[in-house]
Amino acid sequence: MVSSSHEALHWVFQKDPALLTRAFQKVLRVPFPEPRDFAVLNADVTEIEPVERRVDTLMRVETDDGAYLLVVEAQGKRDEKKRGSWPYYLAYLYEKYRCEPVLVVITQNSATARWAAQPIRRGLPGWDSLTVRPLVIGPDNVPVIASEREAERDVPLAVLSAMTHGRGSQAAAILEPLASALRTVDGDSAAVFGQFIESCLGDPRAKDLWRDLMSEIRYFFNNPVAEKVREEGRVEGREEGRVEDRAGMTLRILEWRDIPVPGAVRERVLSCADLGQLEVWARRALTVERAEDLFSG
Repeated sequence: MVSSSHEALHWVFQKDPALLTRAFQKVLRVPFPEPRDFAVLNADVTEIEPVERRVDTLMRVETDDGAYLLVVEAQGKRDEKKRGSWPYYLAYLYEKYRCEPVLVVITQNSATARWAAQPIRRGLPGWDSLTVRPLVIGPDNVPVIASEREAERDVPLAVLSAMTHGRGSQAAAILEPLASALRTVDGDSAAVFGQFIESCLGDPRAKDLWRDLMSEIRYFFNNPVAEKVREEGRVEGREEGRVEDRAGMTLRILEWRDIPVPGAVRERVLSCADLGQLEVWARRALTVERAEDLFSG
């Protein structure tokens, strides 16, 4: 069980190592050679026994251009000690493995992201003996994936989106489409991703909403009828499921925002079979002041 957002923010890359290189390309816009193989390494970088030093996640990536070490650090707030330990990590790991280290910092906080992105320079003014330039993944550069189809195209990236934006105002817009997308992966992966996301949500109401969604996902994977639909890939059944999900999502968002839902509104939403219309209502549910305002505009 993942117990903290700190653990989840770097463990997600151990669950899907290729997500990190996709993040380089899609989020950071940093060219990275196409990986051929990944290996998660021992994160201990201790040299002297009484002083323990440990990176959060360490992976070796084999590419046609050579091997790289990906050093992933989850950062919740500013910590000036890291500006001393990060250069040490990179120098030690290069000496140990003799391949290029790349430091990646992931955070849920914009101010922390700006701090972490500042180059670390050591040496004379104007003549650096050592420069460390962290690559930072955070809410300012990870896209908000609030479309079910977009989430299905890259589920791990959608999970990363939910995690980095988990303490922001747009968390609710991500959770519902992502819950539907998790049904396209295997049950074990859906459960692990679900734990990662829950640990990164800051608002107690968002946590409650996510727990409700995960209960539905667990039912989906344990239901024989749903299993048959997945195995046979029936488009009709999948489309019907999307309609039901989107209708339920619209009503849950209103309830999550403490907006009363009259019976007439509930009946109209649940009886709608137009997925496009339901998606419009679901987006409106995030901002309307009254449930009846779903149908205006």
